[in-house]
Amino acid sequence: MDLQLQGKTAFISGSTQGIGYAIASALAAEGARVIVNGRDRVRVDDAVERLRREHPGTDPSGIAADFADPDEVARLLEALDHVDVLVNNVGLFGLADFDSIADEDWERYFAVNVMSGVRLSRHLLNGMFERGWGRIVFIGSESGVNVPVDMIHYGMTKAAMIALGNGLAKRTRGTAVTVNTVLGGPTYSDGVASTVEAIAATRSLPVETVQRAIISENRTLLLERFIAPAEIAALVTYLASPMASATNGAAVRADGGVLTGLL
Repeated sequence: MDLQLQGKTAFISGSTQGIGYAIASALAAEGARVIVNGRDRVRVDDAVERLRREHPGTDPSGIAADFADPDEVARLLEALDHVDVLVNNVGLFGLADFDSIADEDWERYFAVNVMSGVRLSRHLLNGMFERGWGRIVFIGSESGVNVPVDMIHYGMTKAAMIALGNGLAKRTRGTAVTVNTVLGGPTYSDGVASTVEAIAATRSLPVETVQRAIISENRTLLLERFIAPAEIAALVTYLASPMASATNGAAVRADGGVLTGLL
């Protein structure tokens, strides 16, 4: 299927690895000109080179900026002008007991996970209205609906992201601009892979054994395996395309069935 993304410009925050990179790669494969982002210049340059190798003939670029640093965010916004597709993917993730989460940690999670999307959307949405077309996709999580007890700070930000996407969609009434959120489930991203590999090494077990043990503890995961980043990216790419013109203001699940009993 031709998703009609040839010539569109897409910016994906937090996209040098994992889900973000998979989204950048999927969009590039459809002919979009992608702009990747990460905190480290070297990793950004590496991601750009990988995209060029994987998708010859495309013209990817990158901007290094840390969304926890207001000055760097300001410089990033100055560098972004014409963006047709905005994917708000950047985010902090971590386990923590509620009583141990300090105020500054709450504020840091909110600044990166929520305010990154606020600032980028505020900067780019009106340009989409003026040009008569645009897509904003938030990369949320099933944790924003079913908040884990050991990730309350993370789940709070993902719930706020759903609310942000829902509210922004109402601003697009009668236009060809849409705003949607993808609710991902347990995904084998680079960060998760590193954690699993570390556990496997500590216990002298095969990585596959640790993967199965983790998944077996999640009785609500109908998929019965980790989701691949490319599976999240496939849904995001569709929502970013003109083919998804009738989907707006939605929280679309790519959670492997985790939320089946809740929604």
